[in-house]
Amino acid sequence: MKQRSDFTGWQKQAQTHTEQTLTRLLPPATQLPAPLIEAMRYATLDGGKRLRPMLVLAAAELGTATTEAVDYALAAVECIHIYSLVHDDMPEMDNDSLRHGKAACHIQYTPATALLVGDALQSMAFSLLSRPTSLEATRQLRMIQTLAQAAGCSGMAGGQAIDLAHVGLSLNQTELEHMHQLKTSALIRAAVTLGGLCCQDIDQQALTALDSYATHLGLAFQVIDDVLDYEQDSDILGKTAGKDAQANKPTYVSLMGLATARQYAENLVQKAIDALADFDQRATHLRALAQFVVARNH
Repeated sequence: MKQRSDFTGWQKQAQTHTEQTLTRLLPPATQLPAPLIEAMRYATLDGGKRLRPMLVLAAAELGTATTEAVDYALAAVECIHIYSLVHDDMPEMDNDSLRHGKAACHIQYTPATALLVGDALQSMAFSLLSRPTSLEATRQLRMIQTLAQAAGCSGMAGGQAIDLAHVGLSLNQTELEHMHQLKTSALIRAAVTLGGLCCQDIDQQALTALDSYATHLGLAFQVIDDVLDYEQDSDILGKTAGKDAQANKPTYVSLMGLATARQYAENLVQKAIDALADFDQRATHLRALAQFVVARNH
């Protein structure tokens, strides 16, 4: 019980730190007469689990972290994540009107503004990662490359394209996992790698173990997302429930059944935790985050 309580306290601190960091790093709404920055702040602040920033923070606990690099990294990965949600919610993509319990960006503002919000958040992410820190330049360049690859056609954007191309079509488990390794897992892997790269004393062997952890965790996250889309209602999820079934999209629940999908997610989480076997108590929060992924209800 104490361990769970300790994690809950750390989680709240991490979420608060993420909110404060994003509030500080986002440009002020008064910078432009147009509503672009106001809409960027609307979409980014006051909502979401902040899983990816928490993964950056937890991975950075494994070594001696460069504080400013950690803040830029957690903000950058969340900017990419939020940009993807803003674009996903638009009618041309997943067509949803609800996000984080409030109106989606294109509903609150306009579709054109929502497009620009995504564009601006994506460029902001790489602007943040390129800011000078005390990290070695080669390490910082690797951070930029890591996030760029995770966001592009070999990562999140490519996975979304596969998803859109297979509405109403069946996928086997291998094909479904490949899609989600790109669409969902790539950005989660990037978050963990970025946290590790913020520590000059974390070597390649440790980074490889972290990537194995994140690969299994990212897939488990998507499996549970499919389960929750089936089980929960919109008020709890903060987004429209049952969208995947209504859109006739292939999911782990439709492929495996509800109970088997949940068990599969739990197996993946255990593999993620096993990948951290060589780390000491400094990986406590990474292990707890893996358990959080399967225990969450939204």
